[in-house]
Parts: sequence; C-alpha cells; structure tokens
Amino acid sequence: MERSYSEAADVSSPTELEFGSLTNSLSLLLEAAKSELEHDKEAAKTSLATASSILQSAIERRSGARGSRTGGLAGWQIARVRSFIDRNLHRTIHASDLSAVVQRSTAHFSRSFKQAFGEPPHAYIVRRRLEVACHLMLTSTASLSDIALSVGFSDQAHLSKLFRQAFGQSPSNWRRERERL
Repeated sequence: MERSYSEAADVSSPTELEFGSLTNSLSLLLEAAKSELEHDKEAAKTSLATASSILQSAIERRSGARGSRTGGLAGWQIARVRSFIDRNLHRTIHASDLSAVVQRSTAHFSRSFKQAFGEPPHAYIVRRRLEVACHLMLTSTASLSDIALSVGFSDQAHLSKLFRQAFGQSPSNWRRERERL
C-alpha cells in the first residue's frame, strides 16, 4: 500500500497531490463524524472541527491570503516539502531535513512553514501520519502496530496516544466502528 501511495506521488502534479490529500482527509473526517454522531457527539465535533480547519486552510492558500504575507514559502517550496514529507512519513523527519529541501536555514524555514501551512512542521507531520494511518486502517487488514511503524510512529502506543488526542477514541475502536459500516 505504501508503495502505490508513493508511486502515485511520482506521477501526479503537486496540485493534484494536494487536492487528493485534501479530499481524502476531508472524506475520512466527515465519515468519522457521521458515524460518531449517534454514539459520541464530542468525537463528532472534533472530527468536524478538524475537517473545517483543513478546508479553511486550503481556502486561504487558494485565495492567496497566506501567500500575500512576506517571508512565506513559494509555491514550488510548498510542493517540494509536501512531497518530501509524504514520501518519508515512514521515517523520522527533522526540520533540518525539510529546510534542506527548500534551501533555507532551519529557523527561517520553520517560521515560513508555519506561515504557509498554518501550523509548525512537527504538527503538520503528525497530522499527515494520522491521516495516512486512518486511510490504512480503512483499506488494509494490517495490524495497528504495523500501521504505526509504516507511517513513522515509534510504536503502537505512540499512534494510540496521538490518535486519541486527535479523534477522542482509540484507533482500534475507530477502526472497529468503521468496519461495522
């Protein structure tokens, strides 16, 4: 599965990758909210708030609201950083790795990244790892431990902790609920 994901990244344009990632994330979050609505209203609210935040961020990027600020990342830099992160989710990614991709100092890159993406590099990477983990939980039969390692978490406990913070429930419960649907 990871192989086909990176192969798709090689043949798609940065705009198509961004749109595909955005629609996949929003779809997963909205489906989660839909199924959580009856059982756990707080988790549904969290999923909807996350989906809303992702959509708002995309709208701002498209309208140029963030791009009009000085010191942000150029479009080609945003595309390269996104592509690098998606290709390397399975391993540790440092801010210095990302800054080297766009040829900026680590401090300047970190400020520019936050300005362009609306969140620090680490938060963005964790969110992408959780999005890919959600996708894998829905589309594969791999164990949570294998999924955690394949998306760059140190172990299943690390995935579970961050997943619970983001979605308000454990990954195994989240997966079980969606399997029933």
